[in-house]
Amino acid sequence: MFEEDAKPALPRGVKLQFDSARDHWVLLGPERILKPDPVALEILKRIDGTKSIDQIVEDLTQTFNADRGQILKDVRAFLEGLSDKRMIDIK
Repeated sequence: MFEEDAKPALPRGVKLQFDSARDHWVLLGPERILKPDPVALEILKRIDGTKSIDQIVEDLTQTFNADRGQILKDVRAFLEGLSDKRMIDIK
């Protein structure tokens, strides 16, 4: 499990971009394309390599006025899944 001060970043070759032909956001990686759901997209939009998991969770908590503990649990699970697929680096 990642520490809250860890900083997630998209690795080289992976990018989040809007696909205008399909009218939705996609996470593109080597030989992969993932279509994030609205919750995943909110997390991905905050990943810039400088913000810690704690900062991302705090921003989501304030933006959506939601329970911090639940958001932290969801963010960690999401990041672990992306890390397992090598679609994100955690430093």
